[in-house]
Amino acid sequence: MTFFGTTDKGKVRAVNQDAFRVYESPDTLAGVIVLCDGMGGERAGEVASAVAADAFVDYAAQRFAEPEPPLAVDVAREAAAWANLQVYDRSRRDEACLGMGTTLVAAVITSDDAVVVNVGDSRCYWLAEGQLQQVTRDHSLVQEMVEQGVIAAEEARSHPRKNLITRAVGLERRIRSDVFRIDLRAGDTLLLCSDGLSNLVSDREIAGVLLCETELSHAGERLLTMALERGAPDNVTIVLLRH
Repeated sequence: MTFFGTTDKGKVRAVNQDAFRVYESPDTLAGVIVLCDGMGGERAGEVASAVAADAFVDYAAQRFAEPEPPLAVDVAREAAAWANLQVYDRSRRDEACLGMGTTLVAAVITSDDAVVVNVGDSRCYWLAEGQLQQVTRDHSLVQEMVEQGVIAAEEARSHPRKNLITRAVGLERRIRSDVFRIDLRAGDTLLLCSDGLSNLVSDREIAGVLLCETELSHAGERLLTMALERGAPDNVTIVLLRH
């Protein structure tokens, strides 16, 4: 597996409230990528995303260190729950962090399986055999409006309520996370991104970049540059994994 990640506060925001982490087990048989987009006043969103990302990776690393290799689906689901609890507890202990939360999207890869987990509207895309598909479903108001036929999918990116999410990590002691198993094969690429990218760069454009750029670092930097050139009103974070 090869990895690349990059993040930028964008052209408008004063603070970068996104966070990402990459982990590969010592035996290189397992890998984890996680991305979180924080929300909260002052610097609370920055705290929430960092706490969640660290907690997810730390939990996964502990599971992969066990004598019996765990199932990727168990690691993904349990790590998300653990991350949620850490953010929730921090918000209860620290008055400055009260009400903070974060999105979370992660991929857990083992020699036998690949699983994606998400809460919120940060996304995972999967490029396989020249085709790009969105693995995750946004937990957002505009996504529900699209599914109900209230607005068209093309309108969602520019809708004035596009930033309202319906699920987040850290707001309650328990979370509902979506878990997806994927048939990841050699040469496939996974992309995790915050909405700072997906609100500005279309799926078709993302696919074009991933197909044209053979180096993950070149693909990631090019996607970031596209978002920045379009004004980047939000933080932009991109994490790539090639199997």
